[in-house]
Amino acid sequence: MKKGRKINREDMLELTRRMTTTRNCFTRIAGAYFDEEGYIDGTFNTSFLKLSPKEKNKNLEIAKAIPFSETNVQLIGYQFEKEDEKTGSLWQMLMALKECELKNDGLLDVFYEVMGERYSLKGPFAIYLFYGNYDVPMKAKDGERLDESEEVYSFIICGICPFHGDYELDPPKKGFLFPAFVDRSSDIHGIGIYKE
Repeated sequence: MKKGRKINREDMLELTRRMTTTRNCFTRIAGAYFDEEGYIDGTFNTSFLKLSPKEKNKNLEIAKAIPFSETNVQLIGYQFEKEDEKTGSLWQMLMALKECELKNDGLLDVFYEVMGERYSLKGPFAIYLFYGNYDVPMKAKDGERLDESEEVYSFIICGICPFHGDYELDPPKKGFLFPAFVDRSSDIHGIGIYKE
């Protein structure tokens, strides 16, 4: 991977406006808990809409932390190169997770193992994944929003969070937004990577 174009802060803020309990863009949430030695201690996978209002709010805070972070400092845009997109690559796995809308538990298990090896934190941690769709509204030449959509941006947010006690999560230390959201459109060859 190489560094990509700078991330537009307004694009990220536009996404976070759809991350509230009343204007929620997420349909699915999945995750895994890792013990202090880096072994998977449990997983979950459920419809985001089935969560209680309290659980939705807690999880939205985790998801929002990635696009709401300081752009081009904490959240940096990268581009996958051709060799990064070969069969068996992380990019191929991310594309498959997006296509299945996080509904393939076998694929998720492989993803957790790969991510756990690459991005472990000190102490117990969790990997949370969110799948969402954003109906990108068209803008008129004067910048006013129109009712029609230009496209539907389907995306995954990942937050890697330390936790303590009875699975009480701290804010994410690492994560990503895939595919990149560039010029209010999906870029499947780009990713936003977050580091606290």
